[in-house]
Amino acid sequence: MKNIPAEIQKYFKNALNRKNIPANQHGLYFKWLKYYLDYCEKYNYDPYNLNSIPDFLKKLQEKRQSDSQQKQAKDAIHIFLDLYTSKEQNANKGNYSGQQKVAEKKLTYQENLQSKSKSPQNKHSEPNNKADWQSAMQSLNNEIQVRHYSNRTLQSYSTWVYKFRDYTGKKSPLDLETSDVKSYLSHLAVNKNMAASSQNQAFNALLFFFRHVLGKEFGNVEGVVRAKRNNYIPVVLTREEIDRIITHLQYPHDLVIQLLYGCGLRLFECLNLRINNFNFDFEILTIHDGKGKKDRSVPLPKKLIPKLLEHMERVKKLHDKDLKAGYDGVFMFDNIENKYKNSARELIWQWFFPGTYLTHIPETGERKRYHLHESHVQKALKQAVQKAKIIKRVTCHTFRHSFASHLLQANYDIRTIQELLGHSNIKTTMIYTHTIQSQTKKEARSPLDFE
Repeated sequence: MKNIPAEIQKYFKNALNRKNIPANQHGLYFKWLKYYLDYCEKYNYDPYNLNSIPDFLKKLQEKRQSDSQQKQAKDAIHIFLDLYTSKEQNANKGNYSGQQKVAEKKLTYQENLQSKSKSPQNKHSEPNNKADWQSAMQSLNNEIQVRHYSNRTLQSYSTWVYKFRDYTGKKSPLDLETSDVKSYLSHLAVNKNMAASSQNQAFNALLFFFRHVLGKEFGNVEGVVRAKRNNYIPVVLTREEIDRIITHLQYPHDLVIQLLYGCGLRLFECLNLRINNFNFDFEILTIHDGKGKKDRSVPLPKKLIPKLLEHMERVKKLHDKDLKAGYDGVFMFDNIENKYKNSARELIWQWFFPGTYLTHIPETGERKRYHLHESHVQKALKQAVQKAKIIKRVTCHTFRHSFASHLLQANYDIRTIQELLGHSNIKTTMIYTHTIQSQTKKEARSPLDFE
């Protein structure tokens, strides 16, 4: 691993102190900086260029580093680059400031393409291709964020575009054509044996990339070999199996799983719940900005209300403790915090399932609280399923499948179930008709069981 020069170590440590980074975390920040410098040296990146960061973070994703670790790594690199910029300013007072340099790079990628198309002699040079792709990926990030798409969409689209880039031999974005997309999608189906859902996801990512980043018309993609779509039947647990799993879960993970099953929630919908989502007077839970940015309401399980109220009291006590400690509130969405200045510290906006620790933000020096991390719930569930000796493939989403199947088994109308699940298309909900025995036609039996 690349060693950090002693002078840089000294300045970097001083910068961490100025950013109010706790001393016990300095070692982690130095570790991320070493990883970054080593990565840039190995793959011939410029460590002082902002455009080198996205590829490094992608590498961390491939190494299955958590979101918090990726964020900490990004913070460490930005502190390092700020340090470099300030040193550069001292050496050359006539140079632009770091902020001015960043502002200059905010030209749209379509403008860059237009300017580079006037210099055909550089069109196929490898160094320029690399810079083109870095600029294109940054533009992709901006286009997704300006539309308020989720981080999952950003990660998914970025991954597919990176794979497409590698498949085309890192051809410059200037040279990409619809024929490249056709070839790549067929490659996924024929050579990679991709599922139809994965191939469709790749198609949507590349469609977005062509239209909004490259500024090109996608064109006709007929003739693509399509992956075969299987009729997937979801795994469903019995009520007895669900109860066995819950008995092996500890607080608050047991409460999360009970809400997933009792209200038919997706995991991210449950963890993103805030205090103001609950209306105990009317026994209703409202989900805001679910999948597809849709809102819906579901009834609260009556048996769960006492536990939910008890849990809320714990959240209130934690909130009082945070206020006394002078924390800066919870992470908010969109521009709500700028519109309502004190909203992040108000009780109604607190996470219903708050994280264990406060998160330090190096850029602002703030300490904020995030919600319970999804990996903690997933790990706890996996252990509980093993202890309960369930011989089915169980994930957090299995409880949502079980919610829909059990309602259908109780003769609830399919349209009602569609509304409770938040499905846009009734066809999506109809898959649950295959998880239960029909109530209206003769039950299928093996002839071996005939008397």
